[in-house]
Amino acid sequence: MKLGPGIAGTAALIGDPARANMLTALSNGTALTASELALEAGVTKQTASSHLAKLLDGGLLTIAKLGRHRYYALADDDVAALLESLMGVAERRPTRVRPGPKEPALRRARVCYDHLAGDLGVALYDALLERELIAAKGSDLSPTRKGTAILRKLGIDVPSLAQSQRLMCRPCLDWSVRRHHLAGGLGAALLERFFDLGWARRKRASRIVEFTRPGELAFRKAFGIPA
Repeated sequence: MKLGPGIAGTAALIGDPARANMLTALSNGTALTASELALEAGVTKQTASSHLAKLLDGGLLTIAKLGRHRYYALADDDVAALLESLMGVAERRPTRVRPGPKEPALRRARVCYDHLAGDLGVALYDALLERELIAAKGSDLSPTRKGTAILRKLGIDVPSLAQSQRLMCRPCLDWSVRRHHLAGGLGAALLERFFDLGWARRKRASRIVEFTRPGELAFRKAFGIPA
């Protein structure tokens, strides 16, 4: 039999239900232990260890040791973007069972690895483009001079982000809206700033991002997003 392309191995790793649950649990940018991931996947610790070894070998996860504990996290935001895109494809299935009342909140605003996704994430991305705060340079996105000045007032150090090895701006396809939100270093810095300003908070043990009423008003005003 002819070997398939490299994507076949990665797809097989993600396609297992237990491993898919583990990866989804890590897609909010947190790091979890094997025991915590076993609970997320609904498998025994021994089975979870086997799955985690495969995900590590496949380059989808990284591991960090802290004392006696080992913490697993997504390898990078490229893996998070891949998972988000796959969720968008899965969303098209008409037989999909909806998980319940938390889903509207997930669709409104959530963490995708370390940046803002959902309706408000897409609205932010659209506003940055429409107001020419970010612009395309070839195949890349970057802040404009106008955008750099506005972001600086908000407390975002754009020059420092530019010196990072991480790509500053990257579109990420949003699974619930099926349009793009902002990923990369700037996307991460913006979400962290929203938390620091008290505009929003991450719901405990969830990907949901909850904006306060004053916080959402300030968020919309800052980027010219209509109510």
